[in-house]
Amino acid sequence: MSASTPASLGYRLAAEWEPQQAVWLSWPHRRATWPDHFEPIPHLFADVARRIAASGQQVCVVATAAALAEAQQILSGVNGVSLIDLPTNDSWLRDSGPVFLSAQPGCGSLPPAAVAFGFNAWGGKYPPWNDDEALGRRIAESLGMRVFSGGMVLEGGAIDTDGEGTLLINRLCVVDERRNPGRSIAEVEQVLRDQLAAKRVIWTGGELAGDDTDGHIDQLARFVAPGRVLAARQPDPLDPNYASLEANLGILRAARDASGRLLEVVPVDLPSRFQRYGVQLPASSLNFLVTNTTVLVPVFSDPADERALQTLEACFPGRSIEPVDCRDLVWGRGAVHCITRDQPRWPQDEV
Repeated sequence: MSASTPASLGYRLAAEWEPQQAVWLSWPHRRATWPDHFEPIPHLFADVARRIAASGQQVCVVATAAALAEAQQILSGVNGVSLIDLPTNDSWLRDSGPVFLSAQPGCGSLPPAAVAFGFNAWGGKYPPWNDDEALGRRIAESLGMRVFSGGMVLEGGAIDTDGEGTLLINRLCVVDERRNPGRSIAEVEQVLRDQLAAKRVIWTGGELAGDDTDGHIDQLARFVAPGRVLAARQPDPLDPNYASLEANLGILRAARDASGRLLEVVPVDLPSRFQRYGVQLPASSLNFLVTNTTVLVPVFSDPADERALQTLEACFPGRSIEPVDCRDLVWGRGAVHCITRDQPRWPQDEV
């Protein structure tokens, strides 16, 4: 490990349920992301921003030019929302934004920092991506943070952590010739150890039908506490997601975290064969966002919604569980977690 890596300096990746300073969004403007169905999308982003701001948490919205003017108009009068003038290509800030770091125990005197991993639009699928590739660094620099270069392509939705050194990750969207040509699993793990202080990496596979990320983990499995994971399940054997999700359940049930514990795996059923206009879409309630006081949960007007909400309510006592209708948003192949990026509260910001 180099002496200049974040891990060696005392940084780590925090769990999403730890105290947060802000939540970031990138205002939608690329109409091709939601073909023939863009009109409701800015208002859905605004709804997410308002919900977070209403809880007393800061919201930062990135946009420029006409998109910035639209965001100013729609979000006018919403307290707790800041607009930051930066250019973007698309609106999936979870993937293009910075991976904010926290301090390891006893290292609170470190300056705030983030990792700017490479970004190439999910393996070159959606050009251009030049502004989004630069966005992570630009956001972190706008905050006066120290910025580390990640050294490989890694989208934020591809990783999930318990905050104690365990990472969940899908090999299909990282050990990928379109993203990281020639990189082995061992080489990727070394980057994760150096940049994010990972002690144990749990590799899954599989992807949801219609998911153009090649299987982001925030659609498939999420930590809700150290040692406890919610895992997507498809009980319908006729659904194309059935086999790969069953395989992931087996992987997770056999996995141990960085502390050596066998994971407690809680299955969460997904909507079966969720389609719009005959196209199956990656509808997953696991694409939820945890904030300081709420959990925003995608729902799809499906019987599986209520069971997912009840499961999350049991996992996050003391937080308000708020359903977000994502039937329009998922037409762009993502949901609430995909459009947001949580910024952890730095130790000296504690009150």
